Amino acid sequence: KGQYGVRAMYEIARGYPATPVTIKEISERQDVSVAYLEQILNKLRKAGLIKSIRGPGGGYILNRSADKISIASILNELEGPVALTSCLEPEGGCVRIDSCVTHLLWKALGEQVEAFLKTITLKNLMAGDFYALGGTAKKEMRRPVRLKPLSQP
Repeated sequence: KGQYGVRAMYEIARGYPATPVTIKEISERQDVSVAYLEQILNKLRKAGLIKSIRGPGGGYILNRSADKISIASILNELEGPVALTSCLEPEGGCVRIDSCVTHLLWKALGEQVEAFLKTITLKNLMAGDFYALGGTAKKEMRRPVRLKPLSQP
């Protein structure tokens, strides 16, 4: 759900603040079913990340600006904290946790991933500059992305 949630939030952010984006538009642009998006958007709305506007010209808008919404906040609402292995999940219950030589490795890596995702906002994602903090994939991420146009009310 997290990946689709980030993609949906990206589409909603494209319209912010003036243009509400319909679930149908998100579905068509991101090739995700309306039924699945309804589940995701409902969770994001309850979390206060987006709000819905009813009626003609309605749809979804961000509840705050794109530079105030981190990718981590979206993922945490939809999937919970980053858990790279099942033993790190809240209900993981690994029987070898006390003797596992890699448990701390996966825990530390998960913490690094979480910290990185907290620094990346929807605004960064929209600008394609989420490697501004450094990274080897910077040039790769600059490839053009073909976007379907936003509909006008």
